[in-house]
Amino acid sequence: MPKGDQSALHIKVGQRLLGKGLLTPDTLAAAMEEQDRWGSHLGHVLLGKGIVRPIDYFRTLADVLRVPFVNLQVHPVDPSLCFYGDRNDYASVGLIPWQRESGRVILATTAVTPRQHEWARSRFGRNGYAFVITSPYDIFWQTQRLFREEDSAQALDALYSRMPEHSAKITMTVPQRNGLIALGILYLALCVARPGDVFVGTMAVLTVFYLVTFLFKFLLTWVGANRNVDVQISDGDVGAIRDQDLPVYTVLVPMYREASVLPLLVNSLKGLDYPASKLDVKFILEEDDEETIAAAKELGMPASFEIVRVPHSEPKTKPKACNYALTFARGEFATIYDAEDMPEPDQLKKAVIAFRRSESSVACLQARLNYFNRQDNWLTRMFTLEYSQWFDFLLPGLDWLKVPIPLGGTSNHFRVSVLRQVGAWDPYNVTEDADLGVRFAQEGYTVGVINSTTYEEANGVLPSWIKQRSRWVKGYMQTWLVHMRHPYHLWRSIGPRGFLSFQLFVGGPPLVMLINPFFWLVTIVSLTTNWIQLGDLLPEPVAFIAAFNLIVGNLFLVYFGIIAALKRRYYDLVLQGILQPFYWVLHSVAAYKALWQLITMPHYWEKTEHGTSLQTKHALAQLGGAANGK
Repeated sequence: MPKGDQSALHIKVGQRLLGKGLLTPDTLAAAMEEQDRWGSHLGHVLLGKGIVRPIDYFRTLADVLRVPFVNLQVHPVDPSLCFYGDRNDYASVGLIPWQRESGRVILATTAVTPRQHEWARSRFGRNGYAFVITSPYDIFWQTQRLFREEDSAQALDALYSRMPEHSAKITMTVPQRNGLIALGILYLALCVARPGDVFVGTMAVLTVFYLVTFLFKFLLTWVGANRNVDVQISDGDVGAIRDQDLPVYTVLVPMYREASVLPLLVNSLKGLDYPASKLDVKFILEEDDEETIAAAKELGMPASFEIVRVPHSEPKTKPKACNYALTFARGEFATIYDAEDMPEPDQLKKAVIAFRRSESSVACLQARLNYFNRQDNWLTRMFTLEYSQWFDFLLPGLDWLKVPIPLGGTSNHFRVSVLRQVGAWDPYNVTEDADLGVRFAQEGYTVGVINSTTYEEANGVLPSWIKQRSRWVKGYMQTWLVHMRHPYHLWRSIGPRGFLSFQLFVGGPPLVMLINPFFWLVTIVSLTTNWIQLGDLLPEPVAFIAAFNLIVGNLFLVYFGIIAALKRRYYDLVLQGILQPFYWVLHSVAAYKALWQLITMPHYWEKTEHGTSLQTKHALAQLGGAANGK
């Protein structure tokens, strides 16, 4: 059926809904205006805005077409007619084999167009099929039910099956483990035989390592402060793009036990400046999270907001959940938002424009992240300084060097085709975002940054902060171990600069956090007792570098945080920057927890508690008040 005929068909459906009292004349007129502006048919507009229930719309569509309507939840499909090789078509074409009657296969479909006929003829011949109408939700629900085990297995082990060397399923290979054991034995033997020389040698190596990491961070901050890495999309650019030219955009929202903040998130997503008919929002919930599932159902979300129930399997991680939901994604592009995220309304449009202006090698666009609750307490202020430095200085510096960029965990915008091509996320890596950034680089893809910010809730509860940070550090350890299985291959695939950057930016931070307490202890003992005199023990060049690191290096690291606050115009955080050394102590606590978990339970995902800030509680109270007022 030509596009014009399809439009006329759905207008007839709208008029029939009007006659049934399910639409008002004003609502129908407004929806018809939006269908022209958005480039979507009337049904997508009505369903995307939540004006009409899917079952009412498609039952009425069936009446207009004079085709039977089937509720697949009441009359499920015959599993023997469905094949896993066709499961992607069921979602993309909008149909699924239902029953066999009189020698013909009856297909449950959401539309009867040439596309559906072409697909059906290719499978069952010209006269071997017939149609009934159902809703997209029914097809989505049936597909999840039928292929639950296969999709779950793919989400868990697709990357490992395709490229086991890039998977953290095996934390440490046998050669890596044997090499570390051999080095440990050798080091302990030298400590017994030549303790003084080993102490001096260890101090010399670590002192030089500290200097190199400081100089690298200084370089990134210096060059990052002098250039703008963002793909600049102006308000005029956003205003000029036509809604009818926008593609379907998938929004993945992985959540676990987040029922309390769900209303705020739904409100934020509804505020996105993007045609509701072209949004494909997936709330990714674990099937045992009955409280959040029930809360999502109670919100009465529009049809473009779907609940994906992730089957139980171990490990229970965010990347595994996202892999599972990606199977059902309908968008050309996709992004991830966390439960507490508040993206700027025009972020999706900016991403579409930026992708269309970029080379095909740009696989991902990262929006900037910052916090909306920086004033809650000292911990949230430190967190804000850290994020400001990362996105305003270090990220531009990495881009200037043209080296792999470890992604942030949210507000990454992807080309879905490329994401699927590289195997999506590693479900066994607890910082799947950082790992994916490295894999993109190894596959020849790059990452860009758009001038849009997503505001998150900074974790201001110390035990929860330790959990979150230890997971990040453990994930960086995993990522380093995975990609250093074949160092020469890594060198060849990302180049010498990329290789060095990987060592200093992915491998370096966990090591620094682990050895910091050792340096602090030696420094304190040296300054307060006569037991250790570093000036006498260390060669003069090493002693000079150690003094430089202690005084100049640490002062500059503090200064970096202060200028990050100034660049963001967070003047209230400038004096707080002086207290950053106390924040570094917490990093070391988290690092040792991360190391212990890397050994004992490497794939365990530490759950971050959301909804603890005063701003979030106030916003939820306002939403609750507004809902009660209605």
